[in-house]
Amino acid sequence: MPSQSMTVQIIDQIKPMIFDLATRYRKSLRGCRYADIRVQVDEGQSAAAENGGSKHSTRDYAFAVGIRALSGDGMVAPGYFGQSLGTADLDRLAQIIKDGLRHAHHRALANALRKSATREAFGSLGDALISTTLAPIDIHQDTVPARFEVDPRSVPLDEITTLTTEISRSALALDPHVKYTFISAFTLLSRELFCSSEGANIDQCFALTQGTCFIVAHGKSGTQELYDYMGHQRGWEVLTRGVQEEYIQFPDFRAFCTGLAKDAVSLCHARPLKPTDREVVVVTDPHYNTLKVHEIVGHPTELDRALKMETSYAGRSWLFRNLQEHQLGKPIASSLVSAFSDPSLPGYGHYRYDHEGTPGRRVMHIDHGIFTGFMNSRQTAAILGIPPNGSYKAADASLVPLIRMSNTVFGPGERDPQEIIREIPHGYYLVGHRTPSISESRENFQISAMKVYEIKQGQIGELFCNGGIMADTKDYLMNVDAVGKDFRLYPIPNCGKGQPMQTKRLGNGGPTMRSRALLTGVTK
Repeated sequence: MPSQSMTVQIIDQIKPMIFDLATRYRKSLRGCRYADIRVQVDEGQSAAAENGGSKHSTRDYAFAVGIRALSGDGMVAPGYFGQSLGTADLDRLAQIIKDGLRHAHHRALANALRKSATREAFGSLGDALISTTLAPIDIHQDTVPARFEVDPRSVPLDEITTLTTEISRSALALDPHVKYTFISAFTLLSRELFCSSEGANIDQCFALTQGTCFIVAHGKSGTQELYDYMGHQRGWEVLTRGVQEEYIQFPDFRAFCTGLAKDAVSLCHARPLKPTDREVVVVTDPHYNTLKVHEIVGHPTELDRALKMETSYAGRSWLFRNLQEHQLGKPIASSLVSAFSDPSLPGYGHYRYDHEGTPGRRVMHIDHGIFTGFMNSRQTAAILGIPPNGSYKAADASLVPLIRMSNTVFGPGERDPQEIIREIPHGYYLVGHRTPSISESRENFQISAMKVYEIKQGQIGELFCNGGIMADTKDYLMNVDAVGKDFRLYPIPNCGKGQPMQTKRLGNGGPTMRSRALLTGVTK
């Protein structure tokens, strides 16, 4: 293959070769029971500005391959290979992937031998070690195009630089209490190819565009730092026109940043919230619930976490202690609470197939208060004897996939959110999320809010800064007594998991909710 510039169109040229290597070449590796190959190409551009001056701008690409093999003559185990690539690798790509398949296969054989020896050495305790198997799935051959109006590759880099610089400058000039602004934006096209020895041949393309705003303001209550993101699986139009869809609603990027700067100015003059030693009534808006559902529902319903496969670096799940002690089929929330993960919803968490070719589908975690299940992979689904649900994703093709959220959300209710507030004699309204602090097994949480308002006789009152709530997870969910119909989705662009760390873009959200919790704040 002649050397050329790297574009997502490279997938069209290499797809037959990748499929052939996954299906035919794999058969030449003695003892290899299964193999899959993932190839990813990204084309993107970005710019950032600080205090009204251009900070950086770039146009770049990424190209990577990841390979998995399941091998063994008796005991079967997995082996992996991953590598970031460049244009110079195109001429020898077939050889790189053949070498990678052999490498993954040899690792799998070594793992299988060690697993077999360990099983024999530890007697009945060794019976816990079993051959790695993948739960069966329907095998697909499909092409999924990206959705956009303005192709991310067509946007002049100068336009991105100008937009971020002008927004940074105008936000800084908005009010003398604004002391620092950092504005960044990117738009990219990502294309992923998945081929397996079972015959899968899946080609998915995604457009992603995101704007990030970071504001520092200083006033009589001290310094306030606010940051937030807007983004969607669409083209450059996300930032220039905003998004007005049923579940995703953002103004254009200029208005978004102006609003955040105004909030920072208001907060730097607001009184700090004082913590309480008793529970109070709290209403949380959809943006706040975005981080809350992420931390107390999303992560603890990842089955690799629940099965203790990542305990040493990411924690466990209070929902599943062992096969005898767990919350499956039990009430963990009020009957008003439902929560699920759904890759068919729009936004950052949308996809049709995960990274082992399993079609994504809605996974109910809480169904009217009853805990009903986990996100899984084919391997973890096989362990529990349940169907795979398409939740196995990697941040980059060169990395091993992990069980990840898609769009993990609290389901909508039927109440008018304003009525939920009007019923409260005294309480607090939390708007927007900031920083989480979560226990190792996610059984309790503390999450700060961007803004906290006091509620008096059903009316929104004084604004407070530096506040949030903390609660036992189950107690908090059981105390939910009102759920709004204002369901919204927001991007989470920086979810970290794994070792080495994989930072993944996904979606979270929900409606307005009312419960009880302790207030956190400033004790001085």
